[in-house]
Order: sequence, then structure tokens, then C-alpha cells
Amino acid sequence: MDDVDRKILAELQQDGRLTVTELAGRVRLSVSPCHRRLRELERSGAISGYRAVVDPAAVGLTFEALVFVSMRQEDRETVAGFERALSEVPEVVEAQRLFGEPDYLLRVVAADLAAYQRLYDDRLATLPGVQRLTSTLVMKHVVRDRPLPA
Repeated sequence: MDDVDRKILAELQQDGRLTVTELAGRVRLSVSPCHRRLRELERSGAISGYRAVVDPAAVGLTFEALVFVSMRQEDRETVAGFERALSEVPEVVEAQRLFGEPDYLLRVVAADLAAYQRLYDDRLATLPGVQRLTSTLVMKHVVRDRPLPA
């Protein structure tokens, strides 16, 4: 990966809808070499996909919580069962397995506090292997969906 590849990545992180022609102009390449580099970045996994960034409030998801999960046990079967079940909860928009305590950090969205409470009681607390859940409510996003540094 060289400086031109980094410029391509930086431009696409700012605007993933750029045409190859627009992208080539911004990184000062002709279209053909820019297209080749773009395809190579996709093939190598440096670019893992494209998506629209949706404002949660615009779709009625105005409540967000960070949920810390401590597991009862961490054997392979329990962890796999937990992660499999977790992947089926659409309100969990991000999940990270951590070293140390707690074992997982989840970012969860819901319409409001009542919806979150139902989700917590009916789904999250019943996930396989869960010993304890601790929630922290998000007051405000200070930095959100920031592009990776060049």
C-alpha cells in the first residue's frame, strides 16, 4: 500500500459514492490505473464493502446503550453459542469481545427506554452463558463514524 492507495481510501471514506472518474481526478490518476488500484484494494480486503450511513433518529432509533457482558464461563462452546445467538439480535449494531473483564462490549439501539428494557429482559439477559449485564446509556455522540487515519 502506497500513498496513492491511502489517498483512494481517504477519499472513499469521505464519499463512497464517488465514480471512478471522480475518484481518479481527486487522487490525480487517470481512470484506468485508478480503477485497477480500486479493484486491488477491494480484492485484498482493504475495502471490505460499501454502505449507506443511516441516521438512527431518522428511522426512530433514538435510544442507544453500551452493554458490558460478563460471561459465566468462557469455554469454546459457550462463547460460540453466545456469539451465534448475539448475531441474531438486530438491535445489537456492534459487538466486541474483550480481554479482561468484562468479556464483551455491545452497542445497542432501540426506539426508547421501554423498547430497550424489553430487549434487555427478553433477549440480552437470556443469551447463552451470560452472568451479568451492565448498561451505560449514551448521552451524545462526540465522534461518530470517523474515517480511519491515513
